[in-house]
Amino acid sequence: MIDRRGFLRTLAGLTTGILLSSSSSEGQDSASSDRLGTLLPLRKFGRTNESVTMLGVGGWHIGDMSEKEAQKTLEVALEGGVRFFDSAESYQSGGSEKRLGKLLIPKYRDDVFIMSKTTARDANTAREHLEGTLRRLNTDQIDLWQVHAVRNPEDVDGRVNLGVFDVMAEAKASGKTRFIGFTGHTSPSAHERVMHHSDIFDACQLPVNLVDINYESFIEKTIPKLIERNIGVIGMKSLANGGFFGGTRHGKHGPNPRVVPNRVSISEAIRFVWSFPVSTLVTGPDNAEQMKEKIDLAKKFSGMKEDERQALIDKVADMAGTTVEFYKA
Repeated sequence: MIDRRGFLRTLAGLTTGILLSSSSSEGQDSASSDRLGTLLPLRKFGRTNESVTMLGVGGWHIGDMSEKEAQKTLEVALEGGVRFFDSAESYQSGGSEKRLGKLLIPKYRDDVFIMSKTTARDANTAREHLEGTLRRLNTDQIDLWQVHAVRNPEDVDGRVNLGVFDVMAEAKASGKTRFIGFTGHTSPSAHERVMHHSDIFDACQLPVNLVDINYESFIEKTIPKLIERNIGVIGMKSLANGGFFGGTRHGKHGPNPRVVPNRVSISEAIRFVWSFPVSTLVTGPDNAEQMKEKIDLAKKFSGMKEDERQALIDKVADMAGTTVEFYKA
């Protein structure tokens, strides 16, 4: 316990190093703004020399809403200072990308950081996915393109051997994407294998939440290696993809014991994530009202002290594992 407390204290201490312009709650006197208004607090994004808003919008959820609600949610996000938008070619079979290409890109391409991903297992499919992504998003260039959902070391080896990583590097060199990254939610061993094979990636997207620390922990096993390599950290699954609400499948609530509200609040769960050196947290709102709720939390965010962080971990330690984080191996 002492070793873990020391580790978490050290890791949380690194958060200060990625903070940029922000609200006074994060120790700055003024917030940054652009033509659309005041931005949410900004954090450094690894080796990219970019800064990103500490909150991003999850593209799967945008694709899963009605178009009317998606438009409202995107507008709430932009008005609230969010500038980071997530998607993937696999979400709704391209439907999420099409929606962003219709509702977001035409008016706001120069104002936002747009990310998408490929599940491709071979080079030809990866190239096809990239061209489809650019077409659906209605742009000639995306800001970040990621190898999506690496599952285990064998999965990573297969993608490397069949040229997927080569296509990622080609896409960056050609200017079709500014930066490249990788994602995964199954096991830290997959992320370790990616970094064993290559140091080409600028970003990594991974689960960060209260229960993670006690089972197959990305916080313990992966984030320190990302920081060491100056790879931008994109947090996801802060509420375990619905698992904190008893869910057992992607983005849905369910009948299992609930972390929220039985043990902790949404605010506590999300503040916990932002207390670590996460450049941005991609949140999946079900509607515009939930988007506003997360924006308000970002605006009010203040750092979390060691005792508070540990108390929250202790509250949910017995719930760690694949019941709550059902997506892990």
